[in-house]
Amino acid sequence: MTASANRLTAGATVRAAASSNVETMPASDVRALADALARLGYDVEALLAADGRRRPDLDDPDGRVPCEAYGALVSRAQRERFIPNLALRLALETPIGAFPLLDYLVVTSDRVGDGIRQLARYFRLVESPVGLEVREEADPIELRMTAPAEGFSAEFSASLIVLHLREETNGLFAPARVSFSHHPDDPGELGRVLGCPIEPGASWNGLRITKEAWALPLRRRDPVLRGVLERQADGAIARIRPGGMVADDVRRVLASRLARGDTRIAGTARQLATSPRTLQRRLAAEGLSHQELLDATRREAAQRQLEDSTLSINELSYLLGYSEPAAFHRAFRRWFGVTPQAFRRGSRP
Repeated sequence: MTASANRLTAGATVRAAASSNVETMPASDVRALADALARLGYDVEALLAADGRRRPDLDDPDGRVPCEAYGALVSRAQRERFIPNLALRLALETPIGAFPLLDYLVVTSDRVGDGIRQLARYFRLVESPVGLEVREEADPIELRMTAPAEGFSAEFSASLIVLHLREETNGLFAPARVSFSHHPDDPGELGRVLGCPIEPGASWNGLRITKEAWALPLRRRDPVLRGVLERQADGAIARIRPGGMVADDVRRVLASRLARGDTRIAGTARQLATSPRTLQRRLAAEGLSHQELLDATRREAAQRQLEDSTLSINELSYLLGYSEPAAFHRAFRRWFGVTPQAFRRGSRP
């Protein structure tokens, strides 16, 4: 696999390491990926078979698969045939309706801004590692994304948002700028397809949207249908994590925020659409704290990466959100009683 392919898929390992139990995601989300890969000419049946799965396994509307299945599918596709800007290419092949409830919550809104607010409110329906935050006080308005450091999730989400909003405004929507904290394979192509300047190596991922674009009407606005969908979506979100599983939500969010260094409870609470005080209270009811979950998430991600990846110790320390390698070394000795180097030597033949 090329270096670019490794960069695109490395975050899947970190996500899977966020829990000592296997983290899962809806099979329908992987089905949307598989369908897009098939449209790009990949033999999806063969790609799935390498992981012991079949295409019909993804058709169960209530089925779930390990989170790592998503990253593994992308990784195998890139090893078979590398495509630059694969996330953009997949977004171009992902139609409105691939994520039915979320998509129609957005397109039945009155205007672009209303649709983006719906997207941020209900994005948890797809259990993505990306978190969305709308900053309407900024000018241009900002749709910020918290995303794994490898960049694939941010590229795919940003591309899909732009392409679908363009379709629903009859070709009128374009962001003022799209920013990525990583460096895409071909920013020029991204800019041409998305119709705006691309800012690689930025301090955050997301879209800047002018007030004029924010106010564009959506062609399928339907307040009655939207109300029905909102009730269905509220129920679906309540079922994603039954009561007593707040810690799982927090660990999932922390796994996506580690590399950005923003592991404060305020950021976690914002991504879970609650307040820090409420989140603290709910975790306390489970006998846990945000700091304990952060420590556990880092510990498990560190163990997995040292066993399975070729990242240097210094690279891993920053990937886990430490400001300096020395802080990571101290934490690692506390967790395992040995240095990261000794642990890596002992875990490999």
